[in-house]
Amino acid sequence: MTISLRSILALVTFVTGSFALAPPVAGSTWEIDSAHTNAQFAVRHLLVSKVRGHLGRVTGTVHIDESDLTKSTAVATVDVTGIDTGNEDRDEHLRTADYLDTAKYPTLTFRSKAVERKGEDGFAVTGELTLHGVTREVVIEVEGATKPIQDPWGKARLGGVIRTTLSREEFAIGGQKVMDGGGLVMGDDVDVTIDIELTKTDD
Repeated sequence: MTISLRSILALVTFVTGSFALAPPVAGSTWEIDSAHTNAQFAVRHLLVSKVRGHLGRVTGTVHIDESDLTKSTAVATVDVTGIDTGNEDRDEHLRTADYLDTAKYPTLTFRSKAVERKGEDGFAVTGELTLHGVTREVVIEVEGATKPIQDPWGKARLGGVIRTTLSREEFAIGGQKVMDGGGLVMGDDVDVTIDIELTKTDD
């Protein structure tokens, strides 16, 4: 198994925040570099444009089982209280019980269950995503993974992009208000993109 394939899986088994894993018997452990990891989202507004924004801090750890990559595991949490669309009034509304209800549900959590290779250099990770008090099975796509590099401080690093689409209706987030001419005021699909950077922990 090449290093680059291991790198891709390290990214695939993630999704976004604070990972809690039991110490693995074998393999390597990688932590998310929160300062260089960014979770973004986009949702359709009035069928004519998209509102884009950022979620809060992403931290975590991924364990790679080099003997069997499909057994690699990760649990991730994203701080949704840090939602930022560039409009303070809108952000405050999104934090209320009308939408995310961050006072009650401050985080998004993902737990990986299965890994499948897709094409030359991509993977799909199936896992359980908990958001707004609702848990659903979702699939996360990973692409653009790189081979590990060593930074100026001697740390091994990986990087890549993770994408998935979530349904507001499935996670009971916000009303489905319909315009007079048809179509939702706010789209149901929320596209999530995470630019991720990982560092290998000390053995």
